[in-house]
Amino acid sequence: MTTRLAAAEAVGNPTVNISIFIAFVAITMFVVIRASRKNTSASEFFTAGGGFSGPQNGIAIAGDYLSAASFLGIAGAIAVYGYDGFLYSIGFLVAWLVALLLVAELLRNTGRFTMADVLSFRLKERPVRMAAAISTLVVSLFYLLAQMAGAGGLVALLLNIHSKSGQAIVIAVVGVLMIVYVLIGGMKGTTWVQIIKAVLLIAGAAIMTAIVLIKFGFNISHLMGEAQSMFTGSSDSKVAARDVLAPGAKYGGSTESKINFLSLGLALVLGTAGLPHVLMRFYTVPTAKEARRSVVWAITLIGAFYLFTLVLGYGAAALVGPEKILGAAGGENAAAPLLALELGGTVLLGIISAVAFATILAVVAGLAITASASFAHDIYASVIKRGQASETDQVRVSRITVVVLGVASIVLGILANGQNIAFLVALAFAVAASANLPTIVFSLYWRRFNTRGALWSMYGGLISCIVLIVFSPAVSGTAKSMIKGSDFHWFPLENPGIVSIPLAFVLGIVGTLTSRDRGNPAKNAEMEVRSLTGVGAEGAVAH
Repeated sequence: MTTRLAAAEAVGNPTVNISIFIAFVAITMFVVIRASRKNTSASEFFTAGGGFSGPQNGIAIAGDYLSAASFLGIAGAIAVYGYDGFLYSIGFLVAWLVALLLVAELLRNTGRFTMADVLSFRLKERPVRMAAAISTLVVSLFYLLAQMAGAGGLVALLLNIHSKSGQAIVIAVVGVLMIVYVLIGGMKGTTWVQIIKAVLLIAGAAIMTAIVLIKFGFNISHLMGEAQSMFTGSSDSKVAARDVLAPGAKYGGSTESKINFLSLGLALVLGTAGLPHVLMRFYTVPTAKEARRSVVWAITLIGAFYLFTLVLGYGAAALVGPEKILGAAGGENAAAPLLALELGGTVLLGIISAVAFATILAVVAGLAITASASFAHDIYASVIKRGQASETDQVRVSRITVVVLGVASIVLGILANGQNIAFLVALAFAVAASANLPTIVFSLYWRRFNTRGALWSMYGGLISCIVLIVFSPAVSGTAKSMIKGSDFHWFPLENPGIVSIPLAFVLGIVGTLTSRDRGNPAKNAEMEVRSLTGVGAEGAVAH
């Protein structure tokens, strides 16, 4: 109780915090309104008309990819678990490299608006688009769930709200803001919010990193030693006698725990290449050359940021202490804001928290535009209307979808409130890697791949992953589960990636080989040429 009270007093001035947050919302809303003047066509609303330059899109990709999991969740995981927490940073960064090497440019050259454009290019269009759209919606909901949970914990810390009902109201406010951003700004407004957020987030993390290093005389060993000392003399059972400088603080010990770590790593490394909202960003540039430039900018910014998280996490452990972090509203997710308070007082806390909130708003807006575009373009226009829907109708349906998705994400965010955000995002990565990645890889690299293989892989990966998550300790059976007081889990691992991802690949192979469908050789050749050269891609974007 003493720790809880101390944390409650350590949130600075709620009036200053909320004032900075309101100022940020006002500025970004102005930018969104300014950017929304040309949003009548589907191309403008879904992909900003392909009008962003490589550097602009690279910064926006970094803004889209560096979610609340990266800033709040990873910093908190490192502060509490040390080495095992930093594995999230490594996984997310390596995942980005896998996405670039395997699929990014090939997808951009082949598609127009959504991931389903690529998957249905040489397969039967209606069933494949339906499967891809359903997968996109599910992945987006899982990712939104993590961001909403982060918003609840962050603003709970800022405003000193410890009650679940108060935090639920905060999550609802975030959902409403997300809906407004996307309805008004479309992809163009969302991209500018992501650019602003990326600049603020990386600059804020760099400043905090520099201050921490100055405090420890730029001696990383001294910093880590001080962090370790906080775990050796603690009276709190949650943090006592833990070696945070070596593997095993969270994923060591039992064989089950080690397998869980492998499953987590597989989901993190392979998940990004199947995330629709990240892949969709490559449609917002006019040429393949600009797409490659955006890649260089993105990976430079993302790599630098993940190095900052190591210093921020150990800095929070050393300067704030794990007991105070775990006792604060938001738990592990409060590590970075509490470190900001320790380093720069109320003003820095307000600024960093506003930046973190900007992170959440930008990512949820990107997710919402991606999911709504997929439903409007793939299900409504291509499946329901059989290609007869006008662009105006697609934009209208997309906006309705944003509202429905916003409401669903609010409900799920309230349910997941209190979970570590990086862990929740890892579940979204597992779903993306299971449902999307095998079909994307097979479509781009295997000529024999056919419609049955695609459907078996997507539905099999999606269903198996969801079922295993529902019946895992992540949902029930432990003190940290989403549903407290219930135990209906039978799958022992918190992340199902090690089972569902290989299963999806196998289903894609078996489905393809058991079908007589040999595909269309002309379409196969066209897709191969287009994916490798970009011929036709510029016209598709401009169409």
